[in-house]
Amino acid sequence: MAKLSKKQKNQAASVDANKLYGVDEAIAIAKSNATSKFDETIEVALNLGVDPRHADQMVRGVVTLPKGTGKDVRVGVFARGAKADEAKAAGAEVVGAEDLLEQIQGGTVDFDRCIATPDMMGLVGRLGKILGPKGLMPNPKLGTVTMNVGEAVKAAKGGQVEFRVEKAGIIHSGIGKASFPAEDLRANFDAFVDAIVKAKPAGAKGKYLKKAAISSTMGAGIKLDVADVSAA
Repeated sequence: MAKLSKKQKNQAASVDANKLYGVDEAIAIAKSNATSKFDETIEVALNLGVDPRHADQMVRGVVTLPKGTGKDVRVGVFARGAKADEAKAAGAEVVGAEDLLEQIQGGTVDFDRCIATPDMMGLVGRLGKILGPKGLMPNPKLGTVTMNVGEAVKAAKGGQVEFRVEKAGIIHSGIGKASFPAEDLRANFDAFVDAIVKAKPAGAKGKYLKKAAISSTMGAGIKLDVADVSAA
């Protein structure tokens, strides 16, 4: 087993593995443990009482973090004519149609979010095997298949994040950077948890929010008191 570095030992010492922390205390610890040379992301992981293998227990949606993500989000848009112009004016970095299709098929996917007008979905559908595994396939339920491309681009760049539960019932997201003030991270945390609670599927049985934790990109996980999370 690899030896822990001095930094890892210090982080482990700052977190009691047997304790359930309040949200504010956990955020403070995660911030103090983010000592890398880059601005680490503060991440949240929630363990939900769902089995996403069943369609009626899928948890998926979008939420706008009120204090932003701290990330420079590159947006790709499939659109033509006036809608392509609208996307560019809103700040989309990559806009196109058949040319964008060829670029992606050639192996270049240089955007973090993908938006398309409805008439382009026949084209975009041919990219399912490439965009799907990356979580980039436009979806009308997520607001990424729309005629309002300008608004969608601005939302993607303004703190909107997508979430989707994984096979083990875990859902996670970044809620900002370690450099954010603690109160901004708390505001984003509350918005994220609220969105997950509102997205509770009809098929979910028993306890919905089972476990929760916060960490920085390179830091130790900090277990949260679910009662405090539920009160968010």
